[in-house]
Amino acid sequence: MKAKILIIIGVLALLVFYGISVNNSLVTQEENVNAAWAQVENQYQRRADLIPNLVNTVQGAADFESETLQEVIEARSRATSVNIDANDLNNPQAFQQFQEAQGQLSGALSRLLVTVERYPELQANQNFLDLQAQLEGTENRISTERMRFNQAAQGFNTEIRQFPKSMFASMLGFEQKEYFQAEQGAEEAPEVDFNN
Repeated sequence: MKAKILIIIGVLALLVFYGISVNNSLVTQEENVNAAWAQVENQYQRRADLIPNLVNTVQGAADFESETLQEVIEARSRATSVNIDANDLNNPQAFQQFQEAQGQLSGALSRLLVTVERYPELQANQNFLDLQAQLEGTENRISTERMRFNQAAQGFNTEIRQFPKSMFASMLGFEQKEYFQAEQGAEEAPEVDFNN
């Protein structure tokens, strides 16, 4: 009788220690996801901080389209008003809303930079060229940090779905994280027209 009780206690102790180990491992993985998310936010903030300087520089061009600038300003406002906390990274709606707002800002900036090509005085403005280079670099950093975030989320999601960790993960409240996805229509090649 005592042997059975000792065996049961031993098995329970092993399960408890294994559960603690799983929890610690998943906490580490989740913190990696949160750190990667913080870097994504950092780069988006860098882009948002560059935009007022870019807009002010472009506004200096006497006849620049105010509608294009207004679109950029409004898109920046929307993008900075949609915040997602690291705790909401498993909320598909919040994540989608954040991604859409950032995508709208990217689109508005792209239209601004295309429109600028019609203004030779801006093309020769060193401040504008510097800001444009910084913006391009920031867009590359955003892409890199989004990739790193997706890799961290994939590692975490894999861990919480693998047996037997999946049993402990669900009991401990760990949930899958969302991924950044390509923008809608990104699978279609852009149309190039050299006749314009």
